[in-house]
Amino acid sequence: MRLIVVFALCLSMAVLGISGPGAAQDPSTPTPIVKRAIATLTIPGYPDFLAADETAVWITNEGRVEKLRHDRPWPVASVPVPEPCGAMTVAFGALWVANCRDPSVYRVDLETTKVVSIIPTGLADPTGEMSLTAGAGSVWILTDRKGTLSRIDPGTNQVVVQICVAPYSYAAAFGFDAVWITNTGPDGERGQGSVQRINPATNKVIATIPVGPEPRFLAVGEGGVWTLNQGDGSVTRIDPGTNRAVASLPLGMVGGGGDIAAGGGRVWVRGKKVLLAAVDPVTNRVVEVFGPAAGSGGVRVAGDLVWVTAHDIHTVWVLRPEPQGPQCENEGVSIKNEGVTRKPVYPFLGQTSSRG
Repeated sequence: MRLIVVFALCLSMAVLGISGPGAAQDPSTPTPIVKRAIATLTIPGYPDFLAADETAVWITNEGRVEKLRHDRPWPVASVPVPEPCGAMTVAFGALWVANCRDPSVYRVDLETTKVVSIIPTGLADPTGEMSLTAGAGSVWILTDRKGTLSRIDPGTNQVVVQICVAPYSYAAAFGFDAVWITNTGPDGERGQGSVQRINPATNKVIATIPVGPEPRFLAVGEGGVWTLNQGDGSVTRIDPGTNRAVASLPLGMVGGGGDIAAGGGRVWVRGKKVLLAAVDPVTNRVVEVFGPAAGSGGVRVAGDLVWVTAHDIHTVWVLRPEPQGPQCENEGVSIKNEGVTRKPVYPFLGQTSSRG
């Protein structure tokens, strides 16, 4: 009897549009981020890309990288780096950050907060719109736009393998025992992009997966691989079990910049026209939108906290996601075609059509 009552309640909520756990927020009324933030930090300079370090983060800034804590109003560490760029990673007791001035990777020791190695690598994107990652005992970075993924051995601080990948690949992430990279296609051409999966045991590309146009940043977690497609502002979800795109979310976050992260029971999408959108990975629906818009910036999940930067207004916000309760299955309506779930367009997020 209890199961029947619960099912009936869930069905009534879906029909009547009553919000329950995980129900989508009305996107025309974004939540002011300052009302949800547990901390709002003013950081002089150009705070942009992030890397998680337990519940703290490191940010790129002008001529330096800085460590922030949510309970401190100012950086707790600052390390000179000539021109830090792109999304960084923390691994092997160090912060790894690309430097755009002399295309290289700087290794910063977490205990001493000193640069202990500079590794000449080249960078696929000399403007810094890229990311490096760590996993399988290595650090990975895309080092040539013609299509080169370089593998760094943290034991020797040297590039030990260079892997041929698709050209115009800039961002890398690690998860599900693989390296994942986005392939945007030639600049200015909004054709379909792709994601490649690299097996670190063989250093070979084992899958190329079509996604939306101009995918740049990507995230791994919450049961999938997620790309932010700058060409049409959509987000594509890849099932790592099948190496297929299984959902396309038309968020309307078109244009350069932006960021995406997964954790805390959500996928977090940072854009220019929309400050931040939270996607429920169970339903593939936007469940909360934050505002107001504040130009581009980054987002990362660090422990139980979500960090958001806005470099144009020198601001960093810290959120603590609300605990996720039980959800009703089949909530909302989806239209399926050729294995890709297409979701309704959210007017506030833009009138971008989804892709199959």
